[in-house]
Amino acid sequence: MPNRNKLKRKRVRGGITSPTKQKILTVLAAGLVMGLFRSPKNYFKALKSVPKIFKDIDTKYLIRVVKEFHRDRLVDYKEKDNGEIEIVISEFGREKVLKFDFDNLEIKKPTFWDKKWRLVFFDVPEKRRIIRDSFRAKLQDLGFYELQRSIFIYPYHCEDEINFTVEVLDARHYVRYAEVSKVTNEADMLLHFDLSKNLN
Repeated sequence: MPNRNKLKRKRVRGGITSPTKQKILTVLAAGLVMGLFRSPKNYFKALKSVPKIFKDIDTKYLIRVVKEFHRDRLVDYKEKDNGEIEIVISEFGREKVLKFDFDNLEIKKPTFWDKKWRLVFFDVPEKRRIIRDSFRAKLQDLGFYELQRSIFIYPYHCEDEINFTVEVLDARHYVRYAEVSKVTNEADMLLHFDLSKNLN
C-alpha cells in the first residue's frame, strides 16, 4: 500500500454543490482562520473553538470537510509552535468561491439613470475561444446591448460585476471597461433599455 504522506494532493474537479461546504469555504475566503489541535492518536482531535457561524454544523462533519478541502488544495495548513494547526483558504479555494454565485450574478439597477454609458471591449484569441464565447454569453445574460461583435454597452454602473466575471473566466488580459457620457446614434440603445423618459 502506498504511503499516504507521499501522495500528492490533486485539485478537485467540478463544482462544490453542497450548500454547507460552500458556506464553510466562503467564510474562510472572507478571512476567518480556523484552528485545530493535533492529536497523537488522530491527526485532528477537535476544533480549538468552533466559530459561531459554524455552530449549526456538526463538529465531526466540519473536521471531515476541512480534511477534504485540504486534500483538494482548497485550504492550506499552517502549524504553530504550540501544535495548533491554522486553516486558511488557498488561492485555488478563492477561485472556487468566486464561481459559487457566478450563475446568479445580476446588475442592480438604480432608480435614476446617470446618463452615462458603460462599454465593455474584449479581444480574446481564437485559441481561447471558450473564454470568449463564455464571456459574450455572460454579457448577454446580464442584459448588455451588443454594438459590435466584441463591444457591448450598458447604461448602469457594472464595473464590479464585470471584474467578477473577468476573474471567474480568467479573461483579465483581454477585457477593457469604460464609462462615457456620450455615444452617437444612441436611439436604438435608449429604446432597448427603455431610457427615453430619462432624457427630460
